[in-house]
Amino acid sequence: MTTTSTPFARLRQADCRVEDLAALLADQSDPDLAFTERVEQQVPIYDAARLRAAIATDEGCAAVESELAAVLADGPGIFVITGALSHPVLDRVSAAFEEIIATERAAGGEVGDHFAAGGVNDRIWNALEKLAVAHPEDFVDYYADDLVALAARSWLGPGYQVTSQVNIVNPGGVGQTVHRDYHLGFTSPEVTERYPRHVHALSPVLTLQGAIAHCDMPIETGPTLYLPHSQKYPPGYLAYWLPEFQDYFTEHHVQLPLAKGDVVFFNPALFHAAGSNTTGDVRRMANLLQISSAFGRAMESVDRERIVTAIYPALLSRSTAGVDVSHAVAASAEGYAFPTNLDRDQPVDGMSPPSQADIVREALAEGAAPADLATRLAAHSTRRTTQED
Repeated sequence: MTTTSTPFARLRQADCRVEDLAALLADQSDPDLAFTERVEQQVPIYDAARLRAAIATDEGCAAVESELAAVLADGPGIFVITGALSHPVLDRVSAAFEEIIATERAAGGEVGDHFAAGGVNDRIWNALEKLAVAHPEDFVDYYADDLVALAARSWLGPGYQVTSQVNIVNPGGVGQTVHRDYHLGFTSPEVTERYPRHVHALSPVLTLQGAIAHCDMPIETGPTLYLPHSQKYPPGYLAYWLPEFQDYFTEHHVQLPLAKGDVVFFNPALFHAAGSNTTGDVRRMANLLQISSAFGRAMESVDRERIVTAIYPALLSRSTAGVDVSHAVAASAEGYAFPTNLDRDQPVDGMSPPSQADIVREALAEGAAPADLATRLAAHSTRRTTQED
């Protein structure tokens, strides 16, 4: 990776060197671990009963939270808690998820996957809300789990927001390509390069990734592959797209079997990928948790569709006259595609669906009439809601 005299120089994909990643991974020292049961393939393994005993006091809870945060930031970037959820609760929720999948499959429609072929495996977008509406008692018992909350607090603090997506890798299902996760893991390299270096460092602390094992996951079922410590590689959001980094991941990743009721949490900047299910009869079910920081939102509520609708005639007239209105669009329209309803607003042909700003820019480029834009914006808003009309 090319060095520079300024710490705020932009990260560039052209500067990514797999040798730099290898050197970083070879020179690691893990934080002190006072509460682990063991370490396997560099990954700390915690026992649920022992953790629950440790967090029974405020002092103990603070110590555990500090250790988990250190593992995610300065350690391997991943940890496992064994036996976190009881089997009776898991069985009820698994049955609920299967019911939802069957209903959605019967309704038809393509289900996208950001890092694997769509339609091969089964996925429930917005499983959190769907479970709550269909099976509220099961939802309460499931999300009352104290260790999921412990992990979320450790990385994000209070006020976090939970979302979940159920993923079932069917027998013969092929795994994903290596990637990092939301936020910058969901942007193309061209877009990612436009974000300042310090934003690359900020993105991982806005989200915690996790997975709850709803069945036993021996290696042949394809539990997730990880590259410990890779979250520390500064240009990793640009590097993971490159073939040489994908090859390095294939050669050096670790893969841990999980038991039903285990949970795994990891830094979203960790290089990882779901594995391939080589069994002939096991449908590997995991509930993927994406937990967001309370700070990932604006302070003030703004109706951006209303703003854009009001100013579009002025935007159109100036744009038609050759005036650059891109900054006015950026100040008024929602420029980020998320959060959205991934059942209806799917990124089937890319990493992200179009944002409101994308729709406005497209309308301006076409010289679309205000009424036409209003129709497009209304359809966009409808796609993003969680309820059918």
